[in-house]
Amino acid sequence: MKAISNLNIDFMGKRKLALFVSLGLVLVSLAMIAVRGLNFGIDFTGGTLVELGYSKPANIDNIRATLRENGFERAIVQNFGTAHDVLIRLAPRGEEDKAAVSNQVIDLLRSKADGPVEMRRIEFVGPQIGEELREDGGLAMIYALAGILIYVAFRFEYRFSFGAIMALVHDVVITIGFFALTQIEFDLTVLAAVLAVI
Repeated sequence: MKAISNLNIDFMGKRKLALFVSLGLVLVSLAMIAVRGLNFGIDFTGGTLVELGYSKPANIDNIRATLRENGFERAIVQNFGTAHDVLIRLAPRGEEDKAAVSNQVIDLLRSKADGPVEMRRIEFVGPQIGEELREDGGLAMIYALAGILIYVAFRFEYRFSFGAIMALVHDVVITIGFFALTQIEFDLTVLAAVLAVI
């Protein structure tokens, strides 16, 4: 039994409208990327990562508020594994000593906690590594697109490969454009999702 009988949609008749909408979205996305740029996360810009262990389940909202009130507005706070484990990502703060900043954060959160807070690890991501990750991520997308182009050209017909690549580029550009428009943080997780789209 069909849910909708005699369904007949003229997709080809609407191709010009679809092309116009798609082209508009791509152009707006490219403009957003060029004008606003991406809000790169610690993985790409460098910064400090602090992992803490709380004796009681951690209140993430309170931790965020405490950090915000003390000048760490861009800190990203999330649970890591269990409700007792907290991962904090701190953006670079100019010429300040990274170890001193991370110790300041740990002391601050210990003073506000109900019980003991254990420092599990501190990692520093330098801007050089962030720059390399940006370049490697861009190259990964280019290689993935080239690989699909070659595969489709050999497996099916060579002319179809360009259509497949254009569809992928269309999806990736609009996705990245959305991140540029909203300024949602673009980190390695997002890059992995974009590569999954490809």
